[in-house]
Order: sequence, then structure tokens, then C-alpha cells
Amino acid sequence: MRVNDMVRDFVEKGHEVTVLTGLPNYPEGQVFQRYKDDPAAFSSYEGAEIVRVPLVPRGKRSIQLVLNYLSFLVSASIVGAFKLRGRRYDAMFVYAVSPILSAIPAVLLGKLKRAPVFVWVLDLWPETLRAVNVIHNPKLLGLVGKAVSWIYNRTDYLLLQSHGFFDNVRQYCTRPIDAERLVYFPSWAEDDFSAKDLEPSQLVERDDATFTVVFAGNVGEAQDFPAILDAAEALRGKLSIRWVIVGDGRMSDWLEEQVRNRALDNVLLLGRHPLEAMPPLFAQADALLVSLRTNDVFEKTIPGKVQAYLASGRPVIGMINGEAARVIEESGAGFACESGNGSALAAITEKLAGLSLTERNRMGESGRQYYEREFAKPALLSRLERLFSEATLRRSGR
Repeated sequence: MRVNDMVRDFVEKGHEVTVLTGLPNYPEGQVFQRYKDDPAAFSSYEGAEIVRVPLVPRGKRSIQLVLNYLSFLVSASIVGAFKLRGRRYDAMFVYAVSPILSAIPAVLLGKLKRAPVFVWVLDLWPETLRAVNVIHNPKLLGLVGKAVSWIYNRTDYLLLQSHGFFDNVRQYCTRPIDAERLVYFPSWAEDDFSAKDLEPSQLVERDDATFTVVFAGNVGEAQDFPAILDAAEALRGKLSIRWVIVGDGRMSDWLEEQVRNRALDNVLLLGRHPLEAMPPLFAQADALLVSLRTNDVFEKTIPGKVQAYLASGRPVIGMINGEAARVIEESGAGFACESGNGSALAAITEKLAGLSLTERNRMGESGRQYYEREFAKPALLSRLERLFSEATLRRSGR
């Protein structure tokens, strides 16, 4: 995970890092049995101290997810503040992949410690809640929107993962904020994805006679698997192709049932595997797939897997709109089609499969070079270190 890279990098540079987080329960939705058996084994990472607070596991239902979010907010604000009493910090950093409400404890702690707070905004709230069908009630969404404004108005620096985020974030900044406190700060890929001469993948064998498309990541509603399966069905019997799905999530059971009921023998469901298994798998792929449902929020987002795909040097196909589609096309790494359009996905997949190996390799290398220019980890982390060292409190927002 990118936050792991950041922690490791800052410790290696001689900084003291403390991580405040909850009990490990993602993505299964239950607290890990290994943690229950030996909590002490989860108390440090690469020289950084990990301070954990109790929470309600995220489970598999929407109500459990909401309780998970709220319980961390309360627990980190109260129990976390108690566990961190008497300590001094130079900066507070929030890895706000979801939920943004996890920034509230950091804002409170920042006020107590008089330390500048940085929130890395990786999802747009409350719009994301509506987009992934967690909350539809306008009044509840309005309340979350007020909470987002409260956070943004009291955060010293907002780091935005996409250029498409700026207008949305400004909308919720109802107090004045200087332009230099809104910072474009994209994601990077883990180092393993840039490695060359990898060992063969243990998950699938290379088959030069079959075009292999790999999807890796969360299996949820947002990834629009109905349209992906439509594309797989459209190309079955027409093209020697296999769709390799790695990951799990709230749609896993549905996906397994659909693959079985539709007899999609060209779709392989491999389940969840550790991050270390992904680079060798990507190296075996002829194309890497990213998809997000049609939504004005998702159009502004660059899924983190896009950077990993580019770094791997393999061609990319995207059934996605907006910023991510722009990156795929601008980089020359592959083809993108309209979000939610299974027929269009089948068409660009067939188009890519029809290219020569030399052409596909050229596309993959073009994507890798683009990654090095735009998303290289060393440059981004050095920039973040400078931001921390030069940070000041946002007087008007506190």
C-alpha cells in the first residue's frame, strides 16, 4: 500500500513516525485471526510505531460499513488522543482513501498538538457514498457534506490525487483557503511493479496462444462487473482470450454465480492474493483492465491501480471516463472506452489483441515512461517531505 511506502521512506530518512489506525479487518470485514492471536506482532512496521484503537468491523452490509466508519471516528478521537497524550508531532497526515471522516480525529489531534494537518484526498465525499450506493437519502448526504466542510475548513493542507478534484473540494471549503494549501499530489505504484526480470507467476501460466486480460483489485459495484462479463461473453468463441480476475469484495459472490450461470469458461476467478503476487501476474498479462461505473464522481478519480498498471510496462485497457481515460490515452499505454459499455470494451480488447507483439510492447513501454515522468515515488515522497518541513498552521481555519 502507498501509505506503507510513505511510512518506510520517512523512517529510512530518519524521521519518527507513529501510525494511528484501527483493528485490521479489511477487506474480509472481520478482525484478522492472526491479530487476535498475537496483537503484539502488529504493533510496529518498518520501525514505525502502530497505535491501534477499537472499532466495529466493516462486515458485508452497508449498515456495518457505516458503523465501522463512525466507530473509528469516535474511538480514534477519544482512545487515540489518550494513547498519544504527552507526545509532540510536527505534522499530522491522513491517508483519506475512505472514509474522509477518518480525518476528524487528525483535525482534533492537530489542534491539541498544534501540528499542521495534511489530508490526502483520494475519494470525493459525500458524492462517493451516493455513487457506490451506500447512502441515497439527501438529508444524510447533506449531513455528510457538512462534515466534509468542517474537515476541509480546519485542515491546513489538502492534497488532491487528481486535477479533477479541485473544483469539488473548493465547493466544500466554505472558509477562505489560500491556493498553496490545495496541492496536486497523485498516487504512485509500489516498487515491485517497476521491477524487471520477475519470476513467473504462480497464479496463471503464460499461454502465448491465448490473449490474457488481467483485472486486479476490489470486486465491488463501482467496478461494473456486469459490463465486464458482457464483454467476456461477446468475445467468447470469437477470440482466444481469457479474463483473469484477481481480488474480492462485496460483489464476489454475485460474480462467481454469474460466471457459473452464464458458463463463462473464459473468465478465471482467482480470489484475493497478496500484493507481492501481482507484479509477476501483470508480467504474464497481454493487457491490464481498469473499470469504473459511469458517474461524475468517478470521472474525476484516477484509481490507484492505473499507476501500478503503467509502472508494470504492460498495455492498459480502460472501461472508464474522465481523468483515468485521459491518462491512458495521453500516455499512449493503451485504449479507453466509455464507462459501462461492455460492447465497447469488447471492441477495444479485440483491437488490442489484433496488434503485433512489438506494437503492444511499445505501448507498455510508453506507459512506463509516462509513469516515471508523472508518478515516480521518490520525487513525490521528497516533495511531501518538503511540504511537511515548510508547513504552517492555517490560522483562519482553526
